[in-house]
Amino acid sequence: MISDTIRAVILGIVEGVTEFLPVSSTGHLLLVERFFDLGEDSFWKSFAVLIQFGAILAIVALYFTKLWRVALGMFSNPDDRRFVIGVLVAFLPAAVIGAAAGGFIKGYLFNPWVVCFSLIVGGAILLWIDQLDLEPYEHDATTFPLSMYLKIGFAQCLAMIPGVSRSGASIVAAMLLGADKRAAAEFSFFLAIPTMFGAFVYDLYKNRADMTTDHLGIVAIGFVVSFITAIIVVKTFLNYVTRHGFTLFAWWRVIVGTLGLVALALGK
Repeated sequence: MISDTIRAVILGIVEGVTEFLPVSSTGHLLLVERFFDLGEDSFWKSFAVLIQFGAILAIVALYFTKLWRVALGMFSNPDDRRFVIGVLVAFLPAAVIGAAAGGFIKGYLFNPWVVCFSLIVGGAILLWIDQLDLEPYEHDATTFPLSMYLKIGFAQCLAMIPGVSRSGASIVAAMLLGADKRAAAEFSFFLAIPTMFGAFVYDLYKNRADMTTDHLGIVAIGFVVSFITAIIVVKTFLNYVTRHGFTLFAWWRVIVGTLGLVALALGK
């Protein structure tokens, strides 16, 4: 029997490693919980959302100087204000659709079969993106046109299907709309802040009655582990994807999804 502490560490590592890679953190968490029997009750389902806050803070820590400059300048600097509006515009579709259809999505789509198929399809799309001869003309995530921010926001909504990947959907959309790989990845990080924070606050409020002192300690462990892991991954990912593209992550998705389907077919 795995202790709650070890369980929290494992899920924290999975969250930190996968949240900002285009491989779907939600999908990986669902598969890990299923095949390794790491989550049996409602607390562990909420735990997967709550530890995302650690990953959010990793982005805030890594981009603190830029974010602080924008925060100070958004009332006086038109460029900073426009970027803040752009992030909010991109966040809006997920907020509206999530509020309207969140219950349906969790009730019908949060199962390992959907995750595995989504991982494979998403992997194929990443392989396709890497083969395209794109000519990017947007090189700064803070200066995209507002219409581009909105389109990326709608693309992000596809990630409500577990296994699709929030970062993957937003990165692919940004690249197809003219962003280079680094700018597309960085905007997916910035967009994650309001998106994941909103999910964190909602889930914490919804499950506040189930949270005990013991639960808070377990969440804190997962939070710290996901924070440290996410910092390492984000710093590595940006440099890697700029030079090598998404092929590694595409095959990662295809292999995990295929192994998952085999395991499910065998009754695991």
